[in-house]
Amino acid sequence: MNDPWIAPSILAADFARLGDEVASVLEAGADIIHFDVMDNHYVPNLTVGPMVLSALRKFGIKSMMDVHLMVNPVDRLIGDFVEAGADMITFHPEASDHVDRSLSLIKSSGAKCGLVLNPATPLSVLDYTLEGLDMVLVMSINPGFGGQTFLPMTYQKIEAIRRRIDAVNPAIRLEVDGGVKIDNIGAIKAAGADTFVAGTAIFGTDDYGAVISAMRQAMN
Repeated sequence: MNDPWIAPSILAADFARLGDEVASVLEAGADIIHFDVMDNHYVPNLTVGPMVLSALRKFGIKSMMDVHLMVNPVDRLIGDFVEAGADMITFHPEASDHVDRSLSLIKSSGAKCGLVLNPATPLSVLDYTLEGLDMVLVMSINPGFGGQTFLPMTYQKIEAIRRRIDAVNPAIRLEVDGGVKIDNIGAIKAAGADTFVAGTAIFGTDDYGAVISAMRQAMN
């Protein structure tokens, strides 16, 4: 399995000082940054667009940017986010009329690609796509808002996806987003995940480094 990555979600950061927040959480030991994009259409919330990502790059943020598109349709925004500095783009198959075409658009633009599975999304969406993916993102909450509680049924889903990944290409990353905290990150890793999105669990505290360190210890 891949080395574990902790991916703080900027959704929970202080947007009045976003550049400093992202720099601080990276200095505190984060591996990558998770960039949540919501359109108040596919999900009932509105967040940020490519201009914010571009601004973070201009601010000096050089880490991997993991862009999670919760938008419908997705194709129009792919090129804009790659141009703004996205390294990885994941999207929900329900939000694309042609999933393979959307994946191809991401790859041809130069970024890595992945699919996002909502709590009720069946694993069959991976039947003809998994070999071409760089990441599978499992939502352990219903997308749209931060601060929700981890859904226990997610463990079984992570285990099932891990078996599929290992049979195809163990290098494909398995990311989990929603309710990830110090007290459950160990069990999430044991189920098979290697990339952990955490928003309020990190940005909602006074010491980012202490939380990230505690998360790493909990995974050992």
